[in-house]
Amino acid sequence: MAQKKSLSKLGRLESAGAGNATERYVLTLYVTGATAGSLRAIANVKTICEQYLRGRYDLEVVDIYRQPARLRRDQIVAVPALIKKLPVPLRLLVGDLSRTEQVLQGLGLVARTS
Repeated sequence: MAQKKSLSKLGRLESAGAGNATERYVLTLYVTGATAGSLRAIANVKTICEQYLRGRYDLEVVDIYRQPARLRRDQIVAVPALIKKLPVPLRLLVGDLSRTEQVLQGLGLVARTS
């Protein structure tokens, strides 16, 4: 029953190994409860962050069922949605984040291919 997992413990996640002198990434992932798509997006973004941003990211997971006001405040119209707040520019990625190359491009970690 993986879909029944509670998201209450996911609130604010920080990577280990802080103190790196490189840019810090501040990310917010908006999900809809413990649905399959939400759990997949959480797993995908955590994997990408640990592989490519270890020690230099902050990830906040927002369950819109628990915090519906955040949708309006942050102008989110589709979920799952990942917002990269820092480093600038701000970026919005929508979907389950399973296409690693596109996520890395969206986060500015690899150059866009033509």
